[in-house]
Amino acid sequence: MNQKHSTAFLLLAILFVVCFVSSNLFASKIVCILGVNLPGAVIVFPLSYIIGDCLTEVWGFKKAQLVIWTAFAMNLLVVLFGLLIVHLPAASFWDGGPHFDYMFNLAPRIAAASLLAFWAGSTLNSMVLSKMKVADRGKRFGVRAILSSIVGEFADSLIFMPIAFFGAPVTSLLPMMLAQVSFKVIYEIIILPLSSLIVSRLKKYEQTDTFDNGISYNPFSLS
Repeated sequence: MNQKHSTAFLLLAILFVVCFVSSNLFASKIVCILGVNLPGAVIVFPLSYIIGDCLTEVWGFKKAQLVIWTAFAMNLLVVLFGLLIVHLPAASFWDGGPHFDYMFNLAPRIAAASLLAFWAGSTLNSMVLSKMKVADRGKRFGVRAILSSIVGEFADSLIFMPIAFFGAPVTSLLPMMLAQVSFKVIYEIIILPLSSLIVSRLKKYEQTDTFDNGISYNPFSLS
């Protein structure tokens, strides 16, 4: 069956994919914010959760899951293309090889950890928001957005950190995990008024407010 998607949905889906793909590239730089060292991706990555909340709130879990799988596939494609180009011979006059390789020559373990963590975290974020919306009868979007993000961000960190930094002591990983989750959640709380406004405008513009009553939350089924 053919399905039509609105311009607003497609634009948010594209922005979601861009945020995820770019966050993996920006993660290669460690920034210092208020004395805390964090990957540069923390500036962009929380936006994917905010957009995911908008998608789930307006169009429902299944549509949001379609976008999540699309972002997963596009990022995998970028990783594979990056690895291919890294191994192609460079021109004799080009001296940017080490920098390019540093950006795109991801270790398979790091790439796998990033992809798996993103998929699990985004899916849980969307699922919790959807279920809470049905339970709350559509009320308290702000509370639902923050609680679902906390669940998703913790899942993301719990998967990524142990795999990416396998062998590192727990006493080193735990502060990093807590710092990342805390920063991302605070980021989302600060931008929550804008998120709520966007959701409200989208519902009016699209004339839709999806409630996922009786759906299957199987993330591998989009029907």
